Amino acid sequence: QVQLVESGGGLVQAGGSLRLSCAASGRTFTSYAMGWFRQAPGKVREFVAAINWDGGSTYYADSVKGRFTISRDNAKNTVYLQMNSLKPEDTAVYYCACSRVPQSLTAVGSWGQGTQVTVSS
Repeated sequence: QVQLVESGGGLVQAGGSLRLSCAASGRTFTSYAMGWFRQAPGKVREFVAAINWDGGSTYYADSVKGRFTISRDNAKNTVYLQMNSLKPEDTAVYYCACSRVPQSLTAVGSWGQGTQVTVSS
């Protein structure tokens, strides 16, 4: 089991930037794909971005493509989500996720506790 702890959320004005971090511990972090989901009030949790085990492949939801960048530092057991040009519709609780497989987030094995991102207009 991988334990995940997110940080970096907060309140930002539209057009601003935030960087989320997710620190992992426990099972071998470097063997698995990682990613981010988000859940706005009254909505289902949705996929935001994913990165494979070595950082060689990344995937994004259409709604964030070109604005968000996912990256990982396997030496630090940490995955990041750089969020630029934020919009009010990006407001949500953001969850870090660890896959059970190296290449994709099709099988999430662990979730973080979530960090709130609020974008004001």
